[in-house]
Amino acid sequence: MKTPTVILHTDNSEASKAVLEKRHPDLPIWTSSTYEGLAGLVSETGAEVVYSVRFNGTPGFPRDVLVNSESVRWVSVAGSGTDHLAPWDSGHVTVTNAAGVAADMMAQYVLGVMLHFSLGFPTYRAAQTRQEWLIGEVEPIDGKTVLILGLGKTGQAVAARCKLMGLKTLGVRANPKDTPHVDEVHSLGALGALWERADFLVVCVPLLESTRGLVNQVAFNRMKSSAVVIDISRGGVIEESALISALDSGKIRGAGLDVFSTEPLAKGHRLWDYENVIITPHCSAVYAGWDLKSVEMFAENLTRYRQGQVLWNIVDPARGY
Repeated sequence: MKTPTVILHTDNSEASKAVLEKRHPDLPIWTSSTYEGLAGLVSETGAEVVYSVRFNGTPGFPRDVLVNSESVRWVSVAGSGTDHLAPWDSGHVTVTNAAGVAADMMAQYVLGVMLHFSLGFPTYRAAQTRQEWLIGEVEPIDGKTVLILGLGKTGQAVAARCKLMGLKTLGVRANPKDTPHVDEVHSLGALGALWERADFLVVCVPLLESTRGLVNQVAFNRMKSSAVVIDISRGGVIEESALISALDSGKIRGAGLDVFSTEPLAKGHRLWDYENVIITPHCSAVYAGWDLKSVEMFAENLTRYRQGQVLWNIVDPARGY
């Protein structure tokens, strides 16, 4: 069995190390809790395997040492997105992700945004501050249609919960095939006829050249004015200038945004100002213990690595998943 040197690159290093040591007590395990210190540690230890969390955003992330190091042969990404490592040579380094580690939580986030709008919470909260008793009503989401862009583990979790809530589910994936809990599965090329059918648009696709700006002015022009857009993917899939234009002109009802082209979202950015926009700080996948659950997934994959088996969740750099 292989005995590779492993680095845990995370801001929760001691707890992560404790989880990994339970499964692999014989391995040399090092930790790094900064972006700046990773290169030196890789050089010092000659690490073959690095488990990495993008814990301080993308700016300054030590991508080069992970994908171009002479010693690193496997990078295990703690979350699902790998665009911060792209491009890489899969003949030199293998990249895996932890797809699914937060799928259920992200699906709950999506439902929360849906209910926020359908139950009229912004209106009633504003009335509460005025101590005003409104004559109001709430709106059911059952019977409505959700269009899910991307049917990986997160998109499928969204679809499952939407079906339980009585929604009709439309899905888009690169290679269309029957997918559990999805009523209709289409290719990206079919989107032109799908925008207008959506009461809710949920964006779950990875950020690739093929998905950058996928939700653009043309898409917003074809959506219902009652549509709500929910983005839990990566900044750049939605064209922010087109989103702002759609909000200004009332072409959509509102949005729930967890990701942005530049993070953190700058003070003074237009998106902060809309009452019909929910802004969260890229946290839809962050819940107590998510990182340790991810380490447990890594530990299982590390067993496969040591035994010479094919790894789970290998990411194709061309496809991004």
